[in-house]
Amino acid sequence: MKKKFITFVVLVAALLMATPCSAQFNLGKGLSALAKGAQALTLSDADMANYVKEYITSMDSKNPVSAPDSKYSVRLANLTSGLTSADGIPLNFKVYEVSDVNAFACPDGSVRVFAALMDVMSDEELLGVIGHEIGHVALRHSKNAFKHALLTSALRDAIGSASSTIGALTDSQLGDLAEALSSSKYSQKQENQADDFGYEFLKGAGKNPWAMALSFEKLKSLQGGEAKSNLVNQLFSSHPDLNSRIKRMTQRATKDGFAKP
Repeated sequence: MKKKFITFVVLVAALLMATPCSAQFNLGKGLSALAKGAQALTLSDADMANYVKEYITSMDSKNPVSAPDSKYSVRLANLTSGLTSADGIPLNFKVYEVSDVNAFACPDGSVRVFAALMDVMSDEELLGVIGHEIGHVALRHSKNAFKHALLTSALRDAIGSASSTIGALTDSQLGDLAEALSSSKYSQKQENQADDFGYEFLKGAGKNPWAMALSFEKLKSLQGGEAKSNLVNQLFSSHPDLNSRIKRMTQRATKDGFAKP
């Protein structure tokens, strides 16, 4: 059965199916959870790092990670050569050999690209998606989204406890976190900020920033071409208009004197 996956950025899907919530609301329990959620607002950066590490470790264990010598891993390694960190956050890249057209980035700099996305994109187009994803990481959008998901999911009871020790997440809690993350969205302002950061990041790394415009052109074609499906439409329905993003990135690349690949 085809799995669904979660992303923090341009591409959004769900990793796990969440357990249906009870329609009955217990006031006492609800107030307790809210109090714990407020306490959880004080989560330290170290606590957040532990949760993110546990989450990405779980993701990597549940998905078929491409071997280092596979054609996908070799291609991604060559493509991202020189992209080692963003605003002090170290980057690491892996490929999931799955059939979804998708990719995502975690607050710790873990970038995961799906093989099916690599199959439908050129190197430049793929680099544009990666640049945008890294933008959300560097600008801390993904960190804030992750924290919000922790506070709004069933995890609030666990992370809001009085204990100073952060326990390991259960499979059920990871599922709750995945559900909360799958419903989170970035604002149009954040999406445009990630576009701009991605452009400058690729430019500074010696890559052709035309990649940003090219990636959006490909995403637009996926919306209306053979790949048009409920999933593809879902991926882009909540994001800024692709035509305006293509125009913005095209104008920047042209003004900066870069030749279109």
